[in-house]
Amino acid sequence: MFNDNGSFLLALFEFFLFFAWFMCLYWVLSDIFRSKDLGGGMKTLWVIFVIVIPWLGILVYLIARGHGMHERQLEQAKEIQAAQAEYIKSVAAPSSGDPAGQIANAKGLLDSGAITQAEFDQIKAKALAS
Repeated sequence: MFNDNGSFLLALFEFFLFFAWFMCLYWVLSDIFRSKDLGGGMKTLWVIFVIVIPWLGILVYLIARGHGMHERQLEQAKEIQAAQAEYIKSVAAPSSGDPAGQIANAKGLLDSGAITQAEFDQIKAKALAS
């Protein structure tokens, strides 16, 4: 397949360029779809431009919109973190001071097998005591 070292190095370089283009394409396309200030038509045009004219499309995108890529990525990370924190609070926190809600949550855990009968009785006694 490879006649000499030069053809092997050329193939290795071509593989590197393909891999680099693929990674750049991933970051640019994810930024295009993450962007809230672009409408559907502009997103479509950017995607077509980046895919049809690969290196030039990526370079033009980075020049035109690259300054906000980091901010959009941080904004998405903050949204994901806030949604995760809200979910954890809704699942982990028992009903605030409501004994019936605490007992119902504990009964659900008991039925699912997450806690034992002794743990359920302990939670029930603690909820009724408060």
